[in-house]
Amino acid sequence: MSNHFTAVISIVVAMFIGGLPHAVAGEVTVYKSATCGCCNHWIAHMKRNGFTVKAVNVADPVSYKTKYGVPLKLASCHTALVEGYVIEGHVPAADIQRLLKQRPKVSGLIVPGMPDGSPGMEQGNPPVPYDVLSFDNRGKAMVYSRH
Repeated sequence: MSNHFTAVISIVVAMFIGGLPHAVAGEVTVYKSATCGCCNHWIAHMKRNGFTVKAVNVADPVSYKTKYGVPLKLASCHTALVEGYVIEGHVPAADIQRLLKQRPKVSGLIVPGMPDGSPGMEQGNPPVPYDVLSFDNRGKAMVYSRH
């Protein structure tokens, strides 16, 4: 077999068995304050999980939450966009990968506030249980996953 043919077969097999994290990971654009360290930790978490991340430091993060329909009573520190979905706060990469694979009819996912132990918030405090919520274009939120 030629090296090219072997490489193509290897890629197809890896995609079939889920060996390529980029198969469901997309490009994420994150709108955040320049001074927010936990946002940078969340971005690192996303990169470790196969996402390409473009960080945009903005003077008024709330304006992006409003623009993209984030229910402000559930808001967190950063707002991200990935493949047509809005991601608010410290949502685990695995939940975003599931979202992109299943493609439910929601606007996006939210982790309200900044719970200790969520991705980017592993700062020495004991982790606390938290929910990831899905939300629709009317601001209605439902539990998507529990951590």
